[in-house]
Amino acid sequence: MLSPGQERVVVGVNGSIANLAALRVAVAHARVSDALLVPVLAWVPVDGQVGGGRNVPGPSRAVLRVCEEAAHDRLNNAFEEAFGGHPAFVRVDPVVSCAAPEDALLRVANRESDLLVLGSATRGRISLLLQPSVTRYCVAQARCPALVVPPPEMLGVLRARPRWLRRGHELERIDQSAARRSPNEAT
Repeated sequence: MLSPGQERVVVGVNGSIANLAALRVAVAHARVSDALLVPVLAWVPVDGQVGGGRNVPGPSRAVLRVCEEAAHDRLNNAFEEAFGGHPAFVRVDPVVSCAAPEDALLRVANRESDLLVLGSATRGRISLLLQPSVTRYCVAQARCPALVVPPPEMLGVLRARPRWLRRGHELERIDQSAARRSPNEAT
């Protein structure tokens, strides 16, 4: 059981590259501050309805169970991609919630002593107009401090060119710039 004053680091998880950077920062902060890491993965059924409408039945329990299992798998995959598995040096209390991401995050990060860690939105301007950023909403509404982690530099390099022009040479450029930063690392 968690003591009332114990610090928690709450991090939203969706498995994107930008989000994996936020997950790494959250784990590092939890490790340094000996806080409980609470990764939150929110999901909504395919039809977007959780309980059905007035005359529309909601998804069956079997469908909800399959969706929830898939959400748990996505959460585990995020840790696998970021760290090769759940970090043994941090206490983790994962939350998988059938809710909109912003609702799930704000419901969990409900203490002033919490730290909410979020990846920054990496979508285009038109996409942000059509669907507002979960990160911006959470930062504006959170009752606790929020830390927004910028996306990795690699995303900026890849997005600088149209998709049809992105081929292997972009990754070569990233490798070359990384080699210039650390020229003689011993193996």
